[in-house]
Amino acid sequence: MSDRYLIAGLGNPGKEYGSTRHNVGFMVIDHLAERLHVSLHAGKGEYRLSDPAPIARGTREVVLLKPLTYMNNSGVAVREVAQYFKFELRHMLIILDDFQLPFGTLRIRAKGSDGGQKGLRSIIQHLGTNEFARLRLGIGNELNQNATHFVLSHFSKAERQALPGLVEKAANAALDFCAHGASYAMNHYNVKSGDL
Repeated sequence: MSDRYLIAGLGNPGKEYGSTRHNVGFMVIDHLAERLHVSLHAGKGEYRLSDPAPIARGTREVVLLKPLTYMNNSGVAVREVAQYFKFELRHMLIILDDFQLPFGTLRIRAKGSDGGQKGLRSIIQHLGTNEFARLRLGIGNELNQNATHFVLSHFSKAERQALPGLVEKAANAALDFCAHGASYAMNHYNVKSGDL
């Protein structure tokens, strides 16, 4: 089906990582699964995915994906699922955290470098291209803490209160990407945290 899309959220498997900053991509996938009334099931590889779900008034379908290979090897699962379903690159969206963006900021790009994010780097390496869209969710690092420690830490109380709004907005952006394309999504969602 030419109008089938892949939305992959990045994170780390395991309860100990469930509510960490690095898992905000997983949080968006969980929210989308609930919203679309689908469940994620074990795939043939190290990932969980949904069956194709109708979106955009039934004119398109989306498959949700959570790689279980840990963040730095996310490309393995994304490549396997992309090849199995024969997704077009322009129909793929990767959702990930970005500690270089202020908390609450959304940034959508149609293509580009990994920006130092190792999960995205793995996907670029395994797909052999950077010509796919990505939605970065700002998790902030205003105190300039050690990056590894920071992304694996939990959100502050104030951030936890704002997190549902950020996840909802990211889910809306992902669905609008599928329904209307990258340019539309970039024009409507590339906003700063204060605009949430």
